[in-house]
Amino acid sequence: MTTTANPASAAHTTGVAIELDGVEKRYRGQDKPAVKELSIAIDAGETVAIVGPSGCGKTTTLKMINRLIEPSSGRVLIDGNDAKGVDGDDLRQGIGYVVQAGGLFPHWTVEKNIAAVPNLLGWDKARTEDRVTELLELVGLDSNEFRGRFPKEMSGGQQQRVGVARALAADPPVLLMDEPFGAVDPITRVRLQDQLLSIQEELRKTIVIVTHDVDEATKLADRVLILSEGGHIEQFGTPEEILTSPANEFVEEFVGSGATLRHLTLSGVSDIPLTPVVLARPGDPSDEAVARAREIGHNWIVVADAEDRPRAWPSVNEVASKPTVSKYVDRRLPVVEHTATLADALDVMLAASQGGVLILRRGKVTGSVTIEQVTGRIRERQALANPEQAADTYRAAP
Repeated sequence: MTTTANPASAAHTTGVAIELDGVEKRYRGQDKPAVKELSIAIDAGETVAIVGPSGCGKTTTLKMINRLIEPSSGRVLIDGNDAKGVDGDDLRQGIGYVVQAGGLFPHWTVEKNIAAVPNLLGWDKARTEDRVTELLELVGLDSNEFRGRFPKEMSGGQQQRVGVARALAADPPVLLMDEPFGAVDPITRVRLQDQLLSIQEELRKTIVIVTHDVDEATKLADRVLILSEGGHIEQFGTPEEILTSPANEFVEEFVGSGATLRHLTLSGVSDIPLTPVVLARPGDPSDEAVARAREIGHNWIVVADAEDRPRAWPSVNEVASKPTVSKYVDRRLPVVEHTATLADALDVMLAASQGGVLILRRGKVTGSVTIEQVTGRIRERQALANPEQAADTYRAAP
């Protein structure tokens, strides 16, 4: 059985431990088991990502935890209790489950979708309405704007946020996610990943996520479980261990050779000192904003609303060309949440053709990261991975 120290802070953990003890799934008419004698331990408040090639039993393993698929043998223990001893419906009502594209009921409003499990549990109307409001705010959607909408009236990313809110509705200790962000575009996917990291930072649930994307796994998970055919464990370790010390040739090949950029998923924007920014409000006198920026040697000003949510990032010269700070909103503004990786930050910079990215915490700007900082971290990672090559480069430098 695999064990590890809990990476989550116990003081804030609302999740519970999960243990798969010799779990096996055999389907009738098949010679080999889909999952064979799988044993792992997942700590309370930990996020574990399951990755592997098609047919390795990722989704089967996930669904055996909440008994959407019944194990042929072995035990699934949730908070030390055998899941077989609990009625299946009762078990699933206490476990959040998120699937690709949200899995929302199309003819129900957002409010009714989120309230599904609380209604089954007999919550009163006021408590349920308050919970819907709370969860919509948690996933970054305006309650007044979205609670009455139907799924078809929302984008894929918005639907996925509602799917996460629905899974969290009854405050379950365990959240299972099956390719939750696979059906959205890359930029929306990064934002949803950051949203999940922010939620987990606050709630510390026990999360098991199935994904085909190694970058997503290393970004979101405390530990990554790599499976091969039949649910065989090839490696179960931290993202750092998976990327820098693959257990065998299978893992090395599965992870791939994009090591230099992939290692940026091991560093978050919060791991490096943020560059401070100069804030101005729309309508402020331009000369005052420009003077503040020039006083500290800045060439750019962040225009933000009263709640410090960024609207634009003009140069000092652009601001100085008008008597007051413009109300213009830049729809391509390069921004990432504080939970983003440096790989995310680099992607956003390249997509926006900018040399920097603004860092947000709950939508409020806290600073910026430049492309020089990202490339500096790449060089650091290269030096750690290939110290001899780095030494040669240093010796060859003029």
